[in-house]
Amino acid sequence: MAIDHLKRSKPEAEKAEDDAKVRAVVEATLADIESRGDAAVRDLSQKFDGYTPESFRLTPSEIEAAMQKVSAQDMADIRYAQEQIRNFAQAQRASMTDIEVETLPGVVLGHRNIPVQSVGCYVPGGKFPMVASAHMSVLTANVAGVPRIIASAPPVNGEPHPAIVAAMHMGGAHEIYVLGGIQAVGAMALGTETIEPVHMLVGPGNAFVAEAKRQLYGRVGIDLFAGPTETMVIADETVDAEMCATDLLGQAEHGYNSPACLITNSRKLAEATLAEIDRLLAILPTAETASASWRDYGDVVLCDSYDEMLQVANDMAYEHVQVMTDRDDWFLEQMHSYGALFLGPRTNVANGDKVIGTNHTLPTKKAGRYTGGLWVGKFLKTHSYQRITSDAAAAEMGAYGSRLCMLEGFVGHAEQCNLRVRRYGGRNVPYGAAALPVEAAE
Repeated sequence: MAIDHLKRSKPEAEKAEDDAKVRAVVEATLADIESRGDAAVRDLSQKFDGYTPESFRLTPSEIEAAMQKVSAQDMADIRYAQEQIRNFAQAQRASMTDIEVETLPGVVLGHRNIPVQSVGCYVPGGKFPMVASAHMSVLTANVAGVPRIIASAPPVNGEPHPAIVAAMHMGGAHEIYVLGGIQAVGAMALGTETIEPVHMLVGPGNAFVAEAKRQLYGRVGIDLFAGPTETMVIADETVDAEMCATDLLGQAEHGYNSPACLITNSRKLAEATLAEIDRLLAILPTAETASASWRDYGDVVLCDSYDEMLQVANDMAYEHVQVMTDRDDWFLEQMHSYGALFLGPRTNVANGDKVIGTNHTLPTKKAGRYTGGLWVGKFLKTHSYQRITSDAAAAEMGAYGSRLCMLEGFVGHAEQCNLRVRRYGGRNVPYGAAALPVEAAE
């Protein structure tokens, strides 16, 4: 196997050191929110956003006022995006059916898909106010039937971001807050004097938001562990360096620590892409951010074969995987660890981020090995139930159940089964018959 790293990101030890610093800050901040509630949230909002309104929750009139500031074209674009996302979410929801089956005569088993009862949706602001994240979380929760959806985003330039507020409201949010960072997810999960806590947190965010969700997991559910955005381009000579470089830098501009990786079997394409990235960074308006990400978190991996490219891609398990090869469907069939696939040169990650209809909240840091991204099913809990409808079935299950309980030494468990055998197995069933061999119990 000959895998050549033409460019490597910074060492894992340095990345781990950065993570440890974030972890300590988040732990202390969450403890402060839990102990001081609204006062802590207000202090944090003042410190990080310079924003301390009378109430962080927007009133209906404030929501209307914010929406009035959104241009007609922007409103039309938001509606179009929400229509695409709603259509796909509804199709996904329709695929999840409640079931009830009679597995044996008189034994009825089933499950119901029940919405989570309250969800907190975080929408990132900061350098890039992510309007699309409101569609992805709020609207998808709405399609799932969540009865209480609260949404929060930081202020931008000292006030609610009009387009984010519009997207939250149009997506179906029941409560809208103007709060950012750890204070937003902490308040939604832990609750304060004025914010009722939720059962689940969803939505992307910076490293501090992601770590806060990780630490809160267990107290509340979360969609997934979503760290800084990652993008991978799997390409061969069917595409050119301009397309590869554009797709890599298009995501590297997210933040200073957004990994971007090219995997290819063409040295010519790899070297041309490196040169093209340098050219684009000289003219890209977001070059300050993108160049830092590329310097510290960029990788170029040269492989001998498509099999090697596949292995490296599955091992790295990146969030966004752009596949532009002469065998895109082969990668679709063979890839098993990733956030979302974008197949062919006509497709791109930005479409998935904003409008095409799939969800953009996706697993990072190799979480794609054990989970997919946010979707309507994340807001649903599948709960099973059982019902026995005949005396014969009660006696049969009781007989087997009793013996299996005694196999493990659970005498009390066995007696639950024995009682049903005595009650429903007929007058001639002796005491303890459930513990007898099947033939004797019959």
